[in-house]
Amino acid sequence: MIALGVLVVILIALIVTNIRIVPQASTFIIERLGKYQTTWEAGLHVKAPFIDRVVRVVSLKEQVLDFPPQPVITKDNVVMQIDSVVFMKVFDPRLFTYGIENPISGLQNLTATTLRAIIGEMELDQTLTSREEINAQMLTALDQATDPWGIRLVRTEVKNIQPPREIEEVMTKQMRAERERRQTVLEAKAHQESVVARAEGDKRAKIL
Repeated sequence: MIALGVLVVILIALIVTNIRIVPQASTFIIERLGKYQTTWEAGLHVKAPFIDRVVRVVSLKEQVLDFPPQPVITKDNVVMQIDSVVFMKVFDPRLFTYGIENPISGLQNLTATTLRAIIGEMELDQTLTSREEINAQMLTALDQATDPWGIRLVRTEVKNIQPPREIEEVMTKQMRAERERRQTVLEAKAHQESVVARAEGDKRAKIL
């Protein structure tokens, strides 16, 4: 009787420890004896003791990856620092698990090389005014390249474009000069309108 009781307890423990609940928007990758067996969706599941194991838990939610600044060189040989944000979702948990060793690291490096290739075809002025074009080219290139990894790119964004300090100083001087020019034009126009209005008033006064 004691042996039977122990056996029952062991069986219950085995069943309980092998019952898994997969949360919503998550999947479990299951291997049987070291080989891919199945992908568990959200819900209640039971795995075979000793021969089945959960090798990876994959989130199906949209993820935001904020990558650090990367040095890039423009077509006119200006070195800038550009950081980017990538919004991604896993559409195939099996490919995400077995397609590449480290998907996030792979995506980061791929983003950096793609960004360098795109910026390398642009001059400095074009780079500073073409964020939408850069974002669109990055999204197209990255989404195609990450399909074998089970990753779908939702959106890519260039956050900050940091040109060298000397370029920033030149741009600041240009902006200041442009503001001063506009101010001078406005003042000249106002003075002209004032003079014309005074002359017309004098003319009407003489006529009267």
